[in-house]
Amino acid sequence: MSGPDNTSAGGKSGPDGAGGSRPSDTELSARLEQLNTSLGHVRAKAEVPAPKEQDTSSKSGVALAFRLGAEFVSGVLVGSLIGYGIDRFFSITPWGLIVFTLVGFAAGVTNMLRASGEGRKKGPGTS
Repeated sequence: MSGPDNTSAGGKSGPDGAGGSRPSDTELSARLEQLNTSLGHVRAKAEVPAPKEQDTSSKSGVALAFRLGAEFVSGVLVGSLIGYGIDRFFSITPWGLIVFTLVGFAAGVTNMLRASGEGRKKGPGTS
C-alpha cells in the first residue's frame, strides 16, 4: 500500500479524485474550522433534552413499595368485603366470598401495574 499522495504511481489526487495540486495548509485549516463550526451547531441541537414524562424512579423506592402494597391489599379487601356481603344477603356462603376475593385479587394486581407505570408501556392493539 502506498501513502495518501500517490500521484507518481498513477493515483488520483485532490479531494474529488480529479488531478490537481494539493490544498495548502491554510486552506485545510480553514476547511477544518468550518467543519468544526458546523459540527458544533449540530451537536448543540442534538443535546437539547427532550421533556420527560412522569418518572416513577424519582420517587423514593420505599414510598413506591408502600403505595403498591396498599393498592394490592385494598383491592383484595374490597373484593372480599363485597363477597361477604353478597354471601350474607343471598345466603350462598362461601361462593360470593371466593369469587369476589379472586376479582379483588385481579383488581389489586391491575392497580399495582397502573400505579407503577408498567401498564402504560403496551401500546394500543398489542396483547
